[in-house]
Amino acid sequence: MPVPVSRPSLPLSHDQNLVVQGDHWNPHAVLGPHPAHDGKGFVIQAFMPEAQLAWVVDLSSGEPGVAYLMERIHPDGLFAAAFPELQKKPSYRLRVTNYEGHTWEFVDPYALGTILGELDLHLLAEGTHYRNYERLGAHLRDHEGFRGVHFAVWAPNAQRVSVVGDFNHWDGRRHPLINRGSSGVWEIFIPDLVQGEKYKFEIKSRHGGYLVLKSDPYGFAAERRPQTASLVWDVMSFEWNDHDWMSNRGAAQGLDRPISVYEIHLGSWKREGNDPDGFLNYRTLADQLVAHLEFTGFTHVELLPITEHPFDGSWGYQPVGYFAPTSRHGNPNDFAYFVDTLHRHGYGVILDWVPAHFPSDSHGLGYFDGTHLYEHSDPRLGEHRDWGTKIFNYGRPEVRNFLLGNALFWLDRYHLDGLRVDAVASMLYLDYSRKPGEWIPNRYGGNENLEAIDFLKRLNELCHKEHPGVLTIAEESTSWSGVSRPTYLGGLGFSLKWNMGWMNDTLAYFAKDPVYRKYEHGALTFSMIYAFTENFILPLSHDEVVHGKGSLLDKMPGDLWQKAANLRLLYGYMYAHPGKKLLFMGSEIAQWREWRHDEGLDWHLLEWRDHRGIFSLVRDLNHVYKAEPALHQIDFEWQGYEWLELHDWENSVIAFLRRARDGEDAVVVVCNFTPVVRENYRVGVPRGGFYREILNTDSEVYAGSNVGNQGGVWAIQEPHGGRPYHLQLRLPPLAAVYLKVQH
Repeated sequence: MPVPVSRPSLPLSHDQNLVVQGDHWNPHAVLGPHPAHDGKGFVIQAFMPEAQLAWVVDLSSGEPGVAYLMERIHPDGLFAAAFPELQKKPSYRLRVTNYEGHTWEFVDPYALGTILGELDLHLLAEGTHYRNYERLGAHLRDHEGFRGVHFAVWAPNAQRVSVVGDFNHWDGRRHPLINRGSSGVWEIFIPDLVQGEKYKFEIKSRHGGYLVLKSDPYGFAAERRPQTASLVWDVMSFEWNDHDWMSNRGAAQGLDRPISVYEIHLGSWKREGNDPDGFLNYRTLADQLVAHLEFTGFTHVELLPITEHPFDGSWGYQPVGYFAPTSRHGNPNDFAYFVDTLHRHGYGVILDWVPAHFPSDSHGLGYFDGTHLYEHSDPRLGEHRDWGTKIFNYGRPEVRNFLLGNALFWLDRYHLDGLRVDAVASMLYLDYSRKPGEWIPNRYGGNENLEAIDFLKRLNELCHKEHPGVLTIAEESTSWSGVSRPTYLGGLGFSLKWNMGWMNDTLAYFAKDPVYRKYEHGALTFSMIYAFTENFILPLSHDEVVHGKGSLLDKMPGDLWQKAANLRLLYGYMYAHPGKKLLFMGSEIAQWREWRHDEGLDWHLLEWRDHRGIFSLVRDLNHVYKAEPALHQIDFEWQGYEWLELHDWENSVIAFLRRARDGEDAVVVVCNFTPVVRENYRVGVPRGGFYREILNTDSEVYAGSNVGNQGGVWAIQEPHGGRPYHLQLRLPPLAAVYLKVQH
């Protein structure tokens, strides 16, 4: 080991004091190697509060180098050494001996140059850096011959930003980031850090000395709650094997294809024992879910938000880690395995995505740098009082960029097949859930949120451009026009829209005792007035089985048999109605109790015949739905639908025809919404032939009463209901019957 050599003493400056105090806005101007003020050589300064002694190991003559003792110029640990003979920036390492006598060497981060280029900074400030997640956050990489982690964060109103973690004893003075000027971006590259390092950003604001620890807005992984640190992770390290799915996805997800979505909350689908933290790993979930999907026949899963969130009871709808799959179920590679496994078995994965609001947790986005950075400062624009959350400032370029980049990140890095955008109505309207005086009109005096509308249009344009074939789905509960129409036609550009009107009317109708349903017939048929104004998906979602609403089975009137029959009828009616399908987990086994986010589903119910029957019906409905083009090929045009019986309110019966694109392939659907068997019920049909009964929700296979038509009926060449032929049917009680003419 070289013998330590002392260097000349140096005077203390105001800038040096600011570095020690953690107040310097540009520590890179003080720390690291800099030309001496007298023009003679270089001065190297380093802040190392853990050091009792420190050396500069000069590597200009190669390894192992010559160690020069540094002078402690501040008692808190600021060290300096002068090299008057050097003519160029030195190559060196720092050596430290701490107060416990341990000695180690490391590369001085402030001896290395910055990474972000001027183009990056320009695009970030402009709000058009749609791969912002490749620049901001924490990235494992090589830089100037060293392997380490590059940290970058946007905090334009900070006096100082530091990265803190176990690697620097969470001391915000230790690794202050380098200020990149008017862009508001701060960055630093720290050699030798590895995957899994815990970190946060310590931000000291220029406003009022506000000092706070924040999770990384672009963090790719996070500690398991209740801990809130971000974790360094290489999201490019997973080896994907879903090439066949990805290359054929566009065709598989076309609007003329069957799309049957299983909505799932991963934390309560299945659990390990009664432990409130008994979450299954993403890998275990993937393997078990594939087996479930293979039986039930759904084409997609839709995940309630898995972006990292601190509060289980928010179900993920109050996320903090927008770029991090929740650590409740494992690490990012585990989640990638989950998606990859479903893809390899032919199932699409849709993410419930939340750009409408975010929580006010102190480690999150709120009041990020001592100012209302991501949210509006005026609570009339920046707060959802119903939810206790903050509203994004969609008019700020960097905030729009954050959200747009986040959407693309999930589609890019995790191969997701679509985004279901939560709470779109709350984004569209400035007066959403607000009383007069609690909101601010737009510049034209209206209640439309012009910035949010523009954001949603751009979101859909980018998603479809960058990832052709993905689905964007709006949860939009109002009559806003053109939600699922292209932006070039004045629409918002979504692929699909949840049909909340159909859901509300249908569930209200089914809740009525059958004896009163004839007075509510219009609620049943009203959906066809607007069924083709949007590309609809029919949702029986998590929102309908919580907060005292009861499970779907429990909503049904009557005794146990009638409840089960009504539920079977509801599913049969839904799968025949125009629109793609969505069913929340637990509904396929006829869960009795409401969904509880902290408990697993009641899988033991499948020991009972009624529940096994409904489970089998869901399987067969998915099979028939996928097998029959007439049931999915023309969901969004009148050509795919024809009323056969609309006005029989007295008997609470409807009948309709679903057609495929060729016009020849068709399925007749007849629904009897009363517990009365209808003998010799006539339904007019446009053509003759034998109509085979391809599904009957009253079949004994589904625990029904097995009333039916002995496999099918021949059409009678006698006009009825304006059609040249008719079917004479035996309608089972509280049931739907599907019939298909044999060619």
